[in-house]
Amino acid sequence: MSVAFVFPGQGAQTIGMGRDLAQAYPAAQAVFDEVDDALGEKLSALIWEGDAGTLTLTQNAQPALMATSMAAMRALDAEGVGIDRAAFVAGHSLGEYSALCAAGALSIADTARLLRTRGRAMQEAVPVGVGAMAALLGLDFEAVTEVAAEAAEGEVCQAANDNDPGQVVVSGHKAAVERAIELAKAKGAKRAVLLPVSAPFHCALMEPAAAVMAEALSTVTFDAPAVPVVTNVQAEAVGDPDQLREMLVQQVTGSVRWRESVAWMGAQGVTEMWEVGAGKALSGMIRRIDRSISSRAVGTPDDVKAVLDG
Repeated sequence: MSVAFVFPGQGAQTIGMGRDLAQAYPAAQAVFDEVDDALGEKLSALIWEGDAGTLTLTQNAQPALMATSMAAMRALDAEGVGIDRAAFVAGHSLGEYSALCAAGALSIADTARLLRTRGRAMQEAVPVGVGAMAALLGLDFEAVTEVAAEAAEGEVCQAANDNDPGQVVVSGHKAAVERAIELAKAKGAKRAVLLPVSAPFHCALMEPAAAVMAEALSTVTFDAPAVPVVTNVQAEAVGDPDQLREMLVQQVTGSVRWRESVAWMGAQGVTEMWEVGAGKALSGMIRRIDRSISSRAVGTPDDVKAVLDG
């Protein structure tokens, strides 16, 4: 059996996530302590006892989700299940940072600081209300790409997240995204709805954030990952540290090629994927992409024990 570890992106955050891991495993608690120290604030208090709206802010959600994923990784490690169990790692959008951290390419402290910078930069790149994102259900990536091009009308509208065969997200100027919704419905989409996000991620409007991240990433040490990282931009494995750094810059404005990433790992012989961290959104996508790949969530002490029990 070949296993891949995959890491969730924004939207998976919930108040209380990771607290039971920290209570059960000192190594998991140490992750949250390290993130708090790196950021110079008690992010763990917000995660476990704070306000959901504040946690959802991009600059908080991104390092918080990484911390929860790394706490789950440390819990697995404490039980004798290390990163060497994985043939590949991959993450959805910000989850790629968690994947890099899990594979040892980035330190926890550097990853936390990078995600705080990324969250702020993405939020500040576009004034609130100028951009939007929408989920188009029931159309494939090629159809949505055509819809986005038709809807643009001189503005930005791009297929941003290729999540699974029937779920593609578009991103760009609000009016263009609204046009895409109407076009998608006319072309047979089952549903087409605006998403409750604060900025239009993974499109050309994020160019200012990409510039910020290029500068931030240039100051951080990247080591060779212990296992290959399947990147959002290329949808195949990358092992070179300099290339991984560049992929994170391109990822800010590029499409999240999740459907292709899962399919590529399946073609390499991966038969099981563990969603390490908060939520189960990726597991649902994986089932819709390739039913021959089994998936499981690893986000609680019970989940960790279930891994040990097989």
